[in-house]
Amino acid sequence: MTAEPTASAAPLDASPADAGPVYPPPPFDPELAAALELIGEQIPPGFTPEMIPAMREGSVAFQVSDEELQRNGAFQVEEREVPGPDGAPDVSLLICRPTDASGPLPAVYHIHGGGMILGNNRLGVTEALDWAEELGLVVVSVEYRLAPEHPYPAGIEDCYAGLVWTAGNAKELGIDPDRMLVAGASAGGGLAAALALLARDRGGPELIGQMLMCPMLDDRNDSVSARQMAGRGVWDRTANESGWGALLGEARGGPDVSPYAAPARATDLSGLPPALIDVGSAETFRDEDIAYAGRLWQAGGRAELHVWPGGFHGFDGFAPQVPISQECRATRLRWLRRLLGA
Repeated sequence: MTAEPTASAAPLDASPADAGPVYPPPPFDPELAAALELIGEQIPPGFTPEMIPAMREGSVAFQVSDEELQRNGAFQVEEREVPGPDGAPDVSLLICRPTDASGPLPAVYHIHGGGMILGNNRLGVTEALDWAEELGLVVVSVEYRLAPEHPYPAGIEDCYAGLVWTAGNAKELGIDPDRMLVAGASAGGGLAAALALLARDRGGPELIGQMLMCPMLDDRNDSVSARQMAGRGVWDRTANESGWGALLGEARGGPDVSPYAAPARATDLSGLPPALIDVGSAETFRDEDIAYAGRLWQAGGRAELHVWPGGFHGFDGFAPQVPISQECRATRLRWLRRLLGA
């Protein structure tokens, strides 16, 4: 679904470690390109660690109020402080339950995005509420400690502690503990993939699925798509280096990075829940996400992969009115409906 370089296309400069030249990236979808011009005035494609405070301040605009979460009374909303990892602070969970629920419901355990360095449990949760409203689900959104103040493994351990508490208190929450899935976008998608690995390896709560939306999976930051998209779109190679560097410090890109930090490092992807992976063709994470889906299949797993032509990182959230964004979101809902038999 990605564009092939023409014979006249001039390759970008390749670094000495590259196997060959890197050609210019696939073009953006025309309607997304128009939206990206406006987005670029507010969100630069790359940022350095010094810009993290400003990025955090700007992310407040993407969060939602209690009134918006309640959706005219469709959901009961509460925030719970639950036990965190051993020796660590409590973890905050945002819990949204349908007000007309009868009997235990399936649940989406949502992990927010933000490059590992910004956001909270209200960031990006609105799409999960769309699924919940359509299919009758409980949404539990976890707030995890952010890098660089709290490097790996703080974030993933917070996510795991929240998941364990949710499963252990499923009856009180009106959740069917046998029908829980994990979902996240960008950094949240990477953490969702890591959480599925961690739950498998620790014998933790059994997940029925993992929704990985443009997931941030590979700290090495050296794929063709990462180099193609340098200085372009949203979240380019410089931003990616800043995010991974905040999480891992000097270990980033080295030989000793844990798969629970960067799931692309996992050597065994067997025994994981079914996955939906989607990504744009014109974004940094394209190649690592495609590779992860392929490795899930190679390990005998179930995965559905969508590469949206001309999509930049997070395009459906930034430009939800564009037809390709609407098709992307409808595809996720259809996958969930099949997964849940709803």
